[in-house]
Amino acid sequence: MNIEGLDYNTKRERLKLPEYGREVQNMVDHAVALTDKSERQACAEYIVTIMDRMCPQNRGNADYKQKLWDHLAIMSDFKLDIDWPYDTSEAVKMAEKPQPIDYPATEIRVRHYGRLIFELFDKLKTMPAGEERDRLVAFTANQMKRDLDQWSHSLSNNEERVASDLANFTDGKIQLDLDNFRFERSMPQVMPLSKNGKKKKR
Repeated sequence: MNIEGLDYNTKRERLKLPEYGREVQNMVDHAVALTDKSERQACAEYIVTIMDRMCPQNRGNADYKQKLWDHLAIMSDFKLDIDWPYDTSEAVKMAEKPQPIDYPATEIRVRHYGRLIFELFDKLKTMPAGEERDRLVAFTANQMKRDLDQWSHSLSNNEERVASDLANFTDGKIQLDLDNFRFERSMPQVMPLSKNGKKKKR
């Protein structure tokens, strides 16, 4: 639906620093368009005063004024020809978009255990028998149990499943003796309450 006279944000130019709002951006655009340098200078100083009033909580920071002028430079696309009271060359780095972080692409065979558990499996394969390996086995087994309890809603055979998976994913190097091994007690899950105060059924 297109109503004459309405101006939608989705149709406007994207704000460079949305925290200052469109009115401040419009003032910056106006300052850039001024032909007289003294008028541009006065306009820029007034805009920074407005920006300062919008962020009083940051006034205690040592580089607060510097950042205001850096932000002005960014909003003007570095086109504002004035006598800058601060060196705004570092603002170029602030305006650059960060590189996207690569998401781990390794495939996880059993997703409810997660990548870190499989890293522990690989470590256990190469560790010599001893107290250190026993501690890591206990940590891994208990974490596997917690993961399984959450995933399968605490089925009674999860301890046997942990022992089986631990042996399987360590190529048989780790054999958990369920007659002697004691799992840590899992905290019971608290069921969310419905609006009438009763526990919701799963």
